[in-house]
Amino acid sequence: MNRKTLLVGLSIASLYSASLQGATDDALATIGKRLFFDGTLSEPAGQSCASCHAPAAGWSGPDSALNASGAVHQGAVEGRFGNRRPPMAAYASFSPPLYFDEQEEHFVGGAFWDGRATGWMLGDVVAEQAQGPLLNPVEHNLPDAAEVARRVCEGEVGPQLRAYFGELVCADPVAGFNAIARAIAAFERSAEMNAFSAKYDYYLKDPERYPLSEQEALGLELFAREDKGNCAACHPHTPGAQGEPPVFTDFTYDNLGVGRNPANPWYGQASRNPQGDAWRDPGLGGFLDQVPRFAHLAAENLGKHKVPSLRNVDLRPSPDFVKSYMHNGAHKSLEEVVHFYNTRDVKPQCETLTDPEPGSNCWPAPEVEANVNTEELGDLGLTQEEEAAILAFMRTLSDGWVPPETVIRSAAP
Repeated sequence: MNRKTLLVGLSIASLYSASLQGATDDALATIGKRLFFDGTLSEPAGQSCASCHAPAAGWSGPDSALNASGAVHQGAVEGRFGNRRPPMAAYASFSPPLYFDEQEEHFVGGAFWDGRATGWMLGDVVAEQAQGPLLNPVEHNLPDAAEVARRVCEGEVGPQLRAYFGELVCADPVAGFNAIARAIAAFERSAEMNAFSAKYDYYLKDPERYPLSEQEALGLELFAREDKGNCAACHPHTPGAQGEPPVFTDFTYDNLGVGRNPANPWYGQASRNPQGDAWRDPGLGGFLDQVPRFAHLAAENLGKHKVPSLRNVDLRPSPDFVKSYMHNGAHKSLEEVVHFYNTRDVKPQCETLTDPEPGSNCWPAPEVEANVNTEELGDLGLTQEEEAAILAFMRTLSDGWVPPETVIRSAAP
């Protein structure tokens, strides 16, 4: 896994540069921001991108009550749900188009939990990602690209879109739809969504002036050590070759052996999920099975999901706000996630006990038994103190950190 981390470190420079190049187009990003928060781009109206990717919740699901249960957020149509929790939209623009790394024998890049926003059509992963929810009946529920383009071109953002792309952009529904997606992508590349303003960023710039606490520093050490947390194997934490701040993901896919989320509302969506409770999320493998040139690799990728960035992993609007974790929101706290990584293979499976207490005396069986990663997690041998230290470090990854000296200055008369 060292080689994988090295390869990511070598490639992050180009990804960082490409993302920032998009971000420098302030005019397009401004249009994209308006579209990102536009609640008229759904049927019925009321659903925007921010409905599932709210800044205060780390650009992810903003409904604490939902996060504490099914974790999947409702779409524009009341009672209609998808099958996965909202991933973080921030820092998604650093992901390359989906490709198969023949040397490492795994897939890299793309967007969505299953990689289906490949970047193959538009050459832009986040632009293709932006198009998906707009036409998804369990999300924005718009019928086609033409309707999306009509609503934007006839709405308040229309003049800005035409001024930027030219009058003809609204004459062709496909061109209009693609322009709308590129505008949203420009916002997703902006400094607002990729702030790199966490305590850890300050530490990387000047560790003497902005030191980590003793516990946070221990957590960083454990995070990186292969014989301890080994988190950095999939969440690289060091700057790139040109000093680019780390994004904390290697953009690959993994089956962590996470159990089902019994509260997932998808199990009750009979018209869209005829399998009911028997449904299991195929992840990347399910998508690859629909791609002829990669269908032969579907089975070995069954149950694998995109490795998320750990940035903003604990960012929340209030201390009592519940965030959910993993593709299905099965875990409800960062503490639970770290303990799962540490003890998944140490505790028995809950299904074998008469009095199971998930996370305490057992862990649920994997949702998908195939392809579970048993090499890098499951029995890390961490103590409670070491788990707490890793948690402390990951909490330094929340954007919007204010250095103590800034607080002191602002409070001065």
